[in-house]
Amino acid sequence: MPVNGNATSVHRNVALLSLATTLADRVTTSAEIDERLRPVLKRLRLPRGLLQRVAGVYERRNWADGQTFDGAAVQAGEKALAEAGIEPSQIGLIINTSVTRKHLEPSVAVRIHHQLRLPSSAVNFDIANACLGFVNGMSLAAQLIDAGQIQYAMVINGEDADEIQDNTIQRLGREGISRTDFMSEFASLTLGSGAAAAVLGPADMHPGGHRILGGVTRAATQFNDLCVGSVEGMFTDAKALLKGGMELVVAAWKEAKKDWNWSSMDRYILHQVSDVHTNAIVKAAGLDRSRVPVTYAKYGNVGPASIPITLSEQSSTLNPGDRVLLMGVGSGLNTAMMEIAW
Repeated sequence: MPVNGNATSVHRNVALLSLATTLADRVTTSAEIDERLRPVLKRLRLPRGLLQRVAGVYERRNWADGQTFDGAAVQAGEKALAEAGIEPSQIGLIINTSVTRKHLEPSVAVRIHHQLRLPSSAVNFDIANACLGFVNGMSLAAQLIDAGQIQYAMVINGEDADEIQDNTIQRLGREGISRTDFMSEFASLTLGSGAAAAVLGPADMHPGGHRILGGVTRAATQFNDLCVGSVEGMFTDAKALLKGGMELVVAAWKEAKKDWNWSSMDRYILHQVSDVHTNAIVKAAGLDRSRVPVTYAKYGNVGPASIPITLSEQSSTLNPGDRVLLMGVGSGLNTAMMEIAW
């Protein structure tokens, strides 16, 4: 198949062999967050229920005592290996895509590599690209499998929204916070915690696997300052972010038509953000809304783990041969789309 540009990829012999998740045990409802924000909502004359009515987020998960984002990622990785029937010694590459990290160095991947007992020959590193990291990681792993450099790869992710959530609520409760300040941090309140892991390998050795066919990535980095986050908080120009993101999605979608036909997929697995974001993508790309499942209502936005968590939940409803498109927009801005033949 001809491809257009170096950010369009086609994979010849790669399959998704397994996909596993670890969900955080503690449920935090939007009503509970409203209660913690009650004084500032009253002072700013803002109604309760904005998270539910505007974002469509009714609850999200947070880690319980004894749970950690990297420990949960390890659990997901162990389940993914077992489901794929692959031994740790067979893994040639592990890519961690977590936004969450305890420190600047070393990478999160080294701790996960060690705890999964992967061999010293397994290349390990982090990829950070906001909420698109998991899809980017799958694309890179697939390229290395196609190239014959490795046989099996793991892409893994763990996210912890607790600290940013608490810091945001505390800051919004301070004197001097305006409505504009509140809305610039609104997206932080939609975040949730979770973990996921996938094992990829050669399709010809695993005929029961799900073929990764390829996809596109495109950038609009002139919008690099519209959503900026740290453990202190995530600050977003929501209106400009939505406009820039939809322009990028439409441009990438139209350009992809030269090489791909994604107008009638059996399932569209979007990055999970909100009702507003989902409805905008559905309208912009002309998607069949009934084929776009959502999980943000109960899990919130779990960053790069959102797409694999949603795909995992849909897996039992997919049939062999179904066409699945993973797609999303990440801060920066970037967009990625990847087709899988189930």
